[in-house]
Amino acid sequence: MTILALGINHKTASVSLREKVAFVESKRQLAFEQIRAEGLAESVVILSTCNRTELYFHEPSIPPQEDHAENQAWRERCFQWFANIHHLDEQELRECLYFKQNLEATRHLMRVACGLDSLILGEPQILGQVKQAYQQSESFYQSHGEGLSTNLSRLFQKTFATAKRVRSETEIGSSAVSVAYAACGLARQIFDDFRKLRFLLVGAGETIELVARYLLQHGAENMMIANRTHIRAEMLAEKLNAPMQILSLSALQLGLNQADVVISSTGSPDLLITEQMVETAQKQRHFDPMLLIDIAVPRDIDENASNLDSVYLYSVDDLQNIIQRNLEQRQQAAEQAAEIVDEECKAFFAWLKQQQSSNLIKHYRQNAEAIRQELLDKALHALNQGQEAEKVLNELSYKLMNQLLHAPTQALQSLAKTGNSRGLQQFSQAIKIDHSH
Repeated sequence: MTILALGINHKTASVSLREKVAFVESKRQLAFEQIRAEGLAESVVILSTCNRTELYFHEPSIPPQEDHAENQAWRERCFQWFANIHHLDEQELRECLYFKQNLEATRHLMRVACGLDSLILGEPQILGQVKQAYQQSESFYQSHGEGLSTNLSRLFQKTFATAKRVRSETEIGSSAVSVAYAACGLARQIFDDFRKLRFLLVGAGETIELVARYLLQHGAENMMIANRTHIRAEMLAEKLNAPMQILSLSALQLGLNQADVVISSTGSPDLLITEQMVETAQKQRHFDPMLLIDIAVPRDIDENASNLDSVYLYSVDDLQNIIQRNLEQRQQAAEQAAEIVDEECKAFFAWLKQQQSSNLIKHYRQNAEAIRQELLDKALHALNQGQEAEKVLNELSYKLMNQLLHAPTQALQSLAKTGNSRGLQQFSQAIKIDHSH
């Protein structure tokens, strides 16, 4: 089996180049059609995300050795097709592209699916993206009555099992490494049940959107959004498809008076929430615990608010410290994960060798049976024609021996020409040749 991974990612190329090689749905279908029509590969899986575009080609007719002329020519054809479909300069693309084959390609795919090659180490979204890429490829080949090649399909199934094993056996995905996720993690440490809490989100940018998504995933039902422009907050609520009370910044006090958790991330140059505002809110709330998380730089919340009773205030620096500790934990987990990937990679190739060996033996036996049947039919016909039985049997055995020995003899000559002494020795042992005579 020859698998070629051809790709570009956040480590090798700028955002602008990554955008140019992205496969939108229409281009993905065109790629499948072209690869099939041009006979470039038996099967291909196309993974395209904001941080990477990778194609996994499988072509069994290509020799697996990277230094083989036919292999090199095939790699060049794959590269030129990739440049052509995106209308890109080959030289610019070549500098950013990587090629990986067979064991290396398998290891790379498994590392990608486990989040070991991601911009944020261990991020879980990539596994879903790899699964989606596989399903899109499977759908295309099934629609053409072919199905994805067995070996490529098996490789991806093994990859999904490896990613599941990494998630269950290591701590790679358990700790927060983004500011938004760390903020939600803090809230979960202080409060057990998000359904009972009232959240106030200040701002309507990307970070607040991520925060809101995490809160909703963990059961938050009661959210308010305060933002300078009303329409921006409305658009965010609509995007999240969640009912939210929308406040203007002038009505912040009203939101504070009700909020158990306040998460703020605006671009305001001035403080938005003063110590006095938090004190007023706490009197209204009978000093129930209140969590304030200030993700903004410069700050949105007066740091002196932390001096008030039952108020827990965390700044972006506090979150960065948490993230740094978590990254260190993930790094340790990543080392464990890499060992699992290597183990599963070797297991896949052991299965592949066994599969190829079984197929080889099966085909050899089928070929031998066809030769036997053909010669037997001829012999029976000769006997029916009244030819002498001894002569017919001699001819049958002689021809059968010659035809059955033809392929092994050629293989032996090839081993001798290439100086494969180990192969010759194994063959000798198999047929029990005694070299002492």
